[in-house]
Amino acid sequence: MALPLPDSLPQTDRPIRRAMRRMRWFKQSFARQVEAISAASGVVYEIHNDRLAQVFIHWLRAFEAQKPKDPTARRAFTNFASGLMLQQLIRDVPLEVASVPVGSDASNPAFYWPEGYAYVAYCLNVRAAVLAQDFDEMLTLAPDLSDIRTWWSFKENVTQDPALAIAFLDLFSSENPNWSTPTLFYEQTAQLEGPSDTEQIA
Repeated sequence: MALPLPDSLPQTDRPIRRAMRRMRWFKQSFARQVEAISAASGVVYEIHNDRLAQVFIHWLRAFEAQKPKDPTARRAFTNFASGLMLQQLIRDVPLEVASVPVGSDASNPAFYWPEGYAYVAYCLNVRAAVLAQDFDEMLTLAPDLSDIRTWWSFKENVTQDPALAIAFLDLFSSENPNWSTPTLFYEQTAQLEGPSDTEQIA
């Protein structure tokens, strides 16, 4: 099953990178993403809005703590920030599966780990939207995204250490993952290469 595209995100008069830092837009965009996945897969989800609010608060604190001043780091930080979001979604568990279609194929990541699939889809689609809007760049999804063996490893590893979600999201995005210290952005910037940009981060 293909991931729902970024146009499932709600409209905003702000750049996506700024809208993402508003709880109301974040909660609305997450709900829209889950609705799109549910419509495509038949999986019925329940969103725990109190936990989703915690996700946002924890993510925003982590975002602000590592937001770089160097404008050339903006693209790399876009990737990192979406990884931070995936880490926090896995930690705070705002989704619960109410039902899965009878006879669904457990070798499909969407059914093997429906919550994790929804989290990954959301973070990839926000990442794609920001890259398209700010850098005129399309997100390249890796074959690992549909490989159930990668998902076995993904679920097992992030259950033990949610920080590894940052590296796995890079893997799914055809980026170079930082497996050793995934939560440290400035160590990642030496590994990740991308187009420079003179616009100040705001």
